[in-house]
Amino acid sequence: MLQEASDQFLQHLKYERNMSPHTLRNYASDVEQFREFVLGIEKRREIGIEEIDRLTIREWMASLHAAGLKKASIARKLASLRTLFQFLIREGKAEANPAKLVATPKIERKLPTHLSIEDAVRFIETPDLNTDLGRRDRAILEFLYATGIRVGELVNIDLGDVDLRERMVRVFGKRRKERIVPFHDQALQALLLYLSTSRPTFVNNAPAAKRDIQACFLNYQGTRLTTRSVGRMIDKYIKTCADLHKISPHSLRHTFATHLLDSGADLRDIQELLGHARLSTTQIYTQVSMEKLIDVYARSHPKA
Repeated sequence: MLQEASDQFLQHLKYERNMSPHTLRNYASDVEQFREFVLGIEKRREIGIEEIDRLTIREWMASLHAAGLKKASIARKLASLRTLFQFLIREGKAEANPAKLVATPKIERKLPTHLSIEDAVRFIETPDLNTDLGRRDRAILEFLYATGIRVGELVNIDLGDVDLRERMVRVFGKRRKERIVPFHDQALQALLLYLSTSRPTFVNNAPAAKRDIQACFLNYQGTRLTTRSVGRMIDKYIKTCADLHKISPHSLRHTFATHLLDSGADLRDIQELLGHARLSTTQIYTQVSMEKLIDVYARSHPKA
């Protein structure tokens, strides 16, 4: 039955592939949504895996499109089904992968949003260093721009992962893949200021039983920050920089990569720093830099 297969699949993702809670939630949501669709067309009858074919999946995708979902969301849900059936084939519970017979919706690849060097510096220096939260927020923004790490990776950093002497941080990326990333002196100074002033205050705000003494970045209650909290924090500072309304927590990662590439860094080195599994993922930043170069040419060449 599809329900039993889905449960086994999610257990596989969690314990064997070490996927993050966020990714697991996406897979669980996609598979459950497909199951609900199948139950609807089968009048609440649970069906076997062998009864699902490409036409069933195409009908589901058509219903998603009719509901107004974006092509990128539909493509992700189709990818989730492909991964599910691939697992079932490996486990001997399915003979074929019907999701592979369904074409992925064509998606226009959007270029990542990034800041100029001047705007990046202005944004990072927005927090008030006279407050505990301001010192923490400044350390976070400096660290995101200095390392290019994901927000999800940042909130999972423990104190033991940071080498202050060598200015290196150990990061666990997707599927718990470990990498070492350097950071610059300004990020070090902001981090030291936070660790020596604000963090002890946050720790003392929490009851002893609830203190997270391992986490590097804490909230005011002395527990580990969440990605949602960092997102809200960044949104707060965006409002004080009215002309930067298009950026997101991920924009500092894009800015990090774009500025490195513009400064002559090798694409494969940037791939390693970002933790991309494939070079093709990193190559989008070359398109960003090329568009910038064309714009500079158009504005500067006397005959352009």
